[in-house]
Parts: sequence; structure tokens; C-alpha cells
Amino acid sequence: MKIRTLIIDDEPIALNKLRSYVEKVGFLELVGECSSGLEAMEFLAVTPVDVIFSDISMPDLSGLDLVTSLSTVPLLVFTTAYAQYALDGFRLSAVDYLLKPYSFADFNRAANKVCELYQARNMGKSEAAVSVARASDVFGDTIFVKVDYRYVRIDLNRITYIKSYGEYLKIYLAGETSPVMTLSSIASLIGSLPGNFIQVHRSYVVNMNAVREIVRARLVIDSDTYIPVGDIFKAALQSYLQTHAIGVSGRKD
Repeated sequence: MKIRTLIIDDEPIALNKLRSYVEKVGFLELVGECSSGLEAMEFLAVTPVDVIFSDISMPDLSGLDLVTSLSTVPLLVFTTAYAQYALDGFRLSAVDYLLKPYSFADFNRAANKVCELYQARNMGKSEAAVSVARASDVFGDTIFVKVDYRYVRIDLNRITYIKSYGEYLKIYLAGETSPVMTLSSIASLIGSLPGNFIQVHRSYVVNMNAVREIVRARLVIDSDTYIPVGDIFKAALQSYLQTHAIGVSGRKD
């Protein structure tokens, strides 16, 4: 087992220290290192990782701002020279934070916490995948969604879009005035959906079969519902349209 790791720090000495510590931990695999939050955002747009070790205080884009901009958030360990930032880190569900100057023993304890949560997450995903597969075999294009203390079977074709609200998802269905709400994340759900569902924003997954039209950077579901398209998701939308649209645009919006 290797946990794909990204390290971020604007100070070269601190970045070198992180690199050396990651290389000492057998289950961590260093797949990238960035010296700014903006560089990390570009890296994460094309390269998935399992955990990020990031400094909090950086110019242009802080570690906290970087994380809140991500649609899918990996496991997080923040490093900082300022103890007052720790509370902000934990509000973003960070696994741990390392107060500079930290030792390898401190780093290793945080890495072991990462390993435990990584294994627990992947075990849960495996179990969920089996459950979804079994439901698909029996019921076809449906999915079970846990609502309070019961499981509700939903026809995937009736879903118009899904919106993330922190730790919750709201699933909007055609013909229904109220959405179905469940304790889950976009990251855990997206793999269970067919190809006509694409993520177009850090908070939105859309059933493209329910889209009436696309105007500039918005998807129109109906006269009252407009879904924004995030910058880092425009490529995925364009890729979908290449195989699901005809005609040539006379201008770029």
C-alpha cells in the first residue's frame, strides 16, 4: 500500500524537510511538491493525491484557501509556525497539524494517523461499491440512498442535479419539490453514477440529460435553476460536449 502524497510550503528549507520526512515513511509515496498554493491548485487539477501536507501561511493563496477551493478534498495535515491556526485547520477536518519546528517523531505520528484513516476510508469505499453493484444487478438504473434511518431507492434517470452542503448532499429529483438529503460527499458518490453525470463545480454534479441548455458558464435546468460551471471543471464539460453535441460555435464565451 502506498499513499500518494503532495507536500506544499513556500519556504525551501521547510519543503526540503517535508520531502526528507516523507521519504523516511515507507507507506507514503511523494508524487508532487509545490512552493505555493496556486502551483498546488494547478497540480491537483490533473493529479489525484491521497494526502496533502501543507503549510497554512503562504502568499497569494494560503493552505486553508487552497483546501476550501477543492471539489474533492484529500486527507490533510497542516504545518504552521502559528498555533492560532490550528483551530482553523481542524474546522476543515484536518487529520493533524504540525507546529513548526516539528521533529520526525511528530511527523511520523501524523503520518500514522493518515494511514489509519486512509485504510478506513478505502475499506468503506470497497463495501459501498459492493452494495451499489448488488443494487444495480437487482434493480437496474437505481441507487440506494440512506435517509435518516432508512434506505431509499432512487431512479437515477429522475435525478436532475446533486448539490453538496458541507458533509451533506441534496439530491434533486424531477417532479419533486423537496430534495433527498443524505450524509455523504460528492467524492464518495460520483463513482457510482453513469457517464451522463458530470461534476461541473466543487459543489455540483449534474445529470446532463436534465440540462435544457448551456449559456456561457451556466447550465440551465429549468427557468428557476441555473448551475454554475467552475473553472477547473470546464475541461470535463468540454470533453463531454465533444461527443454529445453538434455544430460549431462562432465565438468563444
